[in-house]
Amino acid sequence: MSRSRIMYLTFIVCMIMGIWMIVTLIQASGDVRDKEGMVYEPKNDASQFVTLTDAVPDAILEIRYFGTYNFVGTRIDGYMEPTALMTRVAADSLRAVSDDVKAMGYRLKIYDAYRPQRAVDNFVRWAKDVPDTLMRKYFYPDLDKSVLFEQEYIYRLSGHTRGSTVDLTLFDMDTARELDMGGTFDWFGPESHPDFCGNPETGLFTGDNSKSPTGRSITAEQFRNRMILRNAMMRHGFAPLHTEWWHFTLKDEPFPDTYFDFPVKQLTK
Repeated sequence: MSRSRIMYLTFIVCMIMGIWMIVTLIQASGDVRDKEGMVYEPKNDASQFVTLTDAVPDAILEIRYFGTYNFVGTRIDGYMEPTALMTRVAADSLRAVSDDVKAMGYRLKIYDAYRPQRAVDNFVRWAKDVPDTLMRKYFYPDLDKSVLFEQEYIYRLSGHTRGSTVDLTLFDMDTARELDMGGTFDWFGPESHPDFCGNPETGLFTGDNSKSPTGRSITAEQFRNRMILRNAMMRHGFAPLHTEWWHFTLKDEPFPDTYFDFPVKQLTK
């Protein structure tokens, strides 16, 4: 092997080792990685966020991760107060949704909005603790907990952490109850998919429940209720998620590549 060839290979090896050392140091500093291996440093600047109820005063809050009725069964890290935060831009768009559905006799009920990275890290630790199945019968009775990463129910990064994603449902003002969506928020299963038993693109109910591993189903009315929420959100610039009927992200989110980690608590005006 020529001397120049040896020098070239030595250079390549040194470059690879240098990159490996840099990545190792970054991981040690508390950064997080997505499934493609990209590195993100969580930010703590809340200056472009608002308390959601300041922007959407008609919203009803039921912040599940502040309490214990959630798939983990404990209060989640980073939820210091039972409030909801969003970027100003997303909150303004959600106000338009709120005004829209209020004219139909509904109000928005919020389960979660901005979610700090420390909360996502909490979910990851919980998912790795496979024997901890305290809330299984309520949220994932048809799943073995060991498949939560494989089947992408738990991620190491979440769109919520970028500040323009919201989990919500509709509250019926006439009945003083949540609109019946045929399933609970944070249910881990195909029954939560917007296309379960129907076609969300056409709004047609098909009754096709073949994706359910245990033959669960929803009614035509429950599917229609999901579509009322979906259509209202999409009219005002929110994009749905294909696996959760309650989850929407502002299409033109202001921080598409930024993940935040400040705690959820009332912001000063």
